[in-house]
Amino acid sequence: MQTTKPNAPQIPKFTTVEEERLHRQQRLAAAFRLFSRFGFDEGVAGHITARDPENPEHFWVNPFGMHFGLIRVSDLILVNHEGEVIHGNRPVNRAAFAIHSQVHAARPDVVAAAHAHSIYGKSWSSLGRLLDPITQDACAFYQNHSLFDEYTGVVLDPKEGRRIAQTLANNKAIILKNHGLLTVGHSIDEAAWWFITMERSCQAQLLAESAGKPSPIKPEYASLTQSQVGSHELGWFSFQPLYEMIVRQEPDLLN
Repeated sequence: MQTTKPNAPQIPKFTTVEEERLHRQQRLAAAFRLFSRFGFDEGVAGHITARDPENPEHFWVNPFGMHFGLIRVSDLILVNHEGEVIHGNRPVNRAAFAIHSQVHAARPDVVAAAHAHSIYGKSWSSLGRLLDPITQDACAFYQNHSLFDEYTGVVLDPKEGRRIAQTLANNKAIILKNHGLLTVGHSIDEAAWWFITMERSCQAQLLAESAGKPSPIKPEYASLTQSQVGSHELGWFSFQPLYEMIVRQEPDLLN
């Protein structure tokens, strides 16, 4: 792995497919551990996917029914474009395939997508509203997230996943009404960070509205702030302290 500037955090570049695959697997396992740490798990619900660098129609994902807090690199499974597990010996979550396969198909730029039934995300989703730019952090999503405003049950049909992907369009995130949040990124790091900070933005708006009427940031400043805090590069960079922390504290995730 090479970086463009020594001693400065940079989005990595790779010399081999194997090196890039291992990097993605390590980031993916770390993202699951962090989701567990932050309480984003809800029984068997939730999934994060990452394209395979050699076969981009295939993606790595958590095995169905395994707790986020236990997932290691060696536990990840690889799923093909038909939903078949081609690496690993545990099943795939059908909802994960129905949603993520369509998001990856519609967005060639997306390396990773994250979805979980986090408490504040699903609470906010029940309101059927986009987030307002009431904090600097929430501005990362200003005019860059969508609302899928129809709940029709657990997403098991890829046609429903296709509708979600169409509604997501070119945005970094989507609120699934009565369901939760889904974020995407050009890296696992970015997709995971957008989910973490979007969940917190939902929490912040719920708290603010419970106390009164929040004062939104003016559109011109919300747009400026979005350009400052909402880039792919900053999404990637914001994840790096969390990755370092979780690897130091739970190094077995790399096994």
